[in-house]
Amino acid sequence: MTAQPQSREDFEARLRAIGADRYHDKHPFHARLHGGECTPDEVRAWVINRWIYQSRIPMKDAAFMSRVEDPDLRRRWRKRIEDHDGGVDEGGGIRRWLALARAVGLDPDYVASGQGAMPATRFAVDAYLRFVRDMPLLDAVAASLTELFAPKIHAQRIEGLLAHYDFADDVSLAYFKKRLTEAPEDVAFGLDYVLTHADTLEKQDAAAAALSFKTDVLWAQLDALWNGYVEGNIPPGAWRPGEGMLS
Repeated sequence: MTAQPQSREDFEARLRAIGADRYHDKHPFHARLHGGECTPDEVRAWVINRWIYQSRIPMKDAAFMSRVEDPDLRRRWRKRIEDHDGGVDEGGGIRRWLALARAVGLDPDYVASGQGAMPATRFAVDAYLRFVRDMPLLDAVAASLTELFAPKIHAQRIEGLLAHYDFADDVSLAYFKKRLTEAPEDVAFGLDYVLTHADTLEKQDAAAAALSFKTDVLWAQLDALWNGYVEGNIPPGAWRPGEGMLS
């Protein structure tokens, strides 16, 4: 006899429990960052490496959309690319991230080049890009549901950075402030899509595994940062303090 799927309510609770247990707000690097304990160079290393993830988000969404035959789903998903890329000359999350880079003393062109990123960062982010490109659409949408937990960490980050770092102001923190309103809009659609289309236990298990995978992608990036810049084991080719600074 085929096992019955979880109810919509129980499945949503299962997804939320994954975030409660595995989301990267619990990583010690974030406690260090939000608590004002990071050195300026640790903050810069975080900005440089996180750029790789930020810059790949619209690429990930474009890869997803290229596989979608339903024009309504493409219309709904297209907003995510626009949120991050912005218009031709203005706006967008990746431009706001480069404003943060400038605020912490980094040359935005250096950061945008990606040349200072750690190998582990690239591997983790590329794994996510491949996942969205190659896995079933339901799994790809489920992986994006880390956005369920993002507003909380953005709010903590804004509060912590403003309290502890001189570079923090409305311009440098614009990315996080904007995501406080963008992320809930995205996740409302994504969550409903997953809860509706994961209509068998097998699909629910796959969606839950996809969300767990995405938490691993985020956690792995912080593990690499901690090892490289808190413990001082910077890998070959990664950014070294003093490189890529504004004149």
